[in-house]
Amino acid sequence: MSNITLSGAAPRIELPRVYAILDAARIAPGALPEAARGLVASGIRMIQYRDKRATSREMYEASRLIAEIVQAAGGIFIVNDRADVAWVAGADGVHLGQDDLPAAEARRLLPAGKVIGLSTHSLAQVAEADRAPVDYVAFGPIFATRSKERPDPVVGLAGLRAAREATRKPLVAIGGITFENAREVVESGADSVAVIDALLGAADLAERARQFLAILEKR
Repeated sequence: MSNITLSGAAPRIELPRVYAILDAARIAPGALPEAARGLVASGIRMIQYRDKRATSREMYEASRLIAEIVQAAGGIFIVNDRADVAWVAGADGVHLGQDDLPAAEARRLLPAGKVIGLSTHSLAQVAEADRAPVDYVAFGPIFATRSKERPDPVVGLAGLRAAREATRKPLVAIGGITFENAREVVESGADSVAVIDALLGAADLAERARQFLAILEKR
């Protein structure tokens, strides 16, 4: 994985501008591999697989398949919530929520060099994540979102700017990010934008991915 380097005992990650999330609630399980191939073919180099309803076996099998696709393209593949699945499926890391396995325990479980991300929804959580053994911090929701049944309060761009001041770690903005507002989110301090509906809801997933990359990678 060319985007990850080791510095001492802790891995450091250079986040791509676009962090695509394949949410099984918005895409048929059989279509996950095709979606992953379309994303990496378009230039996406970081993909997370999220499935809140799958069995452990189902999540493992899907993760193994997506990991092969993403890693063959030189990308980073992250499993949502499940450090155990990330480990056995050969993923590059895990993304943890506030109610998941503590980051320190996930770090003990996973082999050296694996990536750990952590979701935060307040400045206090960002400050705590900055001290935790995680490689990047996700913060949001920046805008109103439909990707969660019970979303946390919207933090807005002002909250994002404050979060940028609260952590030295790579910062992923998430929640309600669209093609129209993504550039402003990056300009407000995010290293990367996590995108779900704005990709999965597009008529042409691959073309919308290319559009996101074009608008975010231009200087």
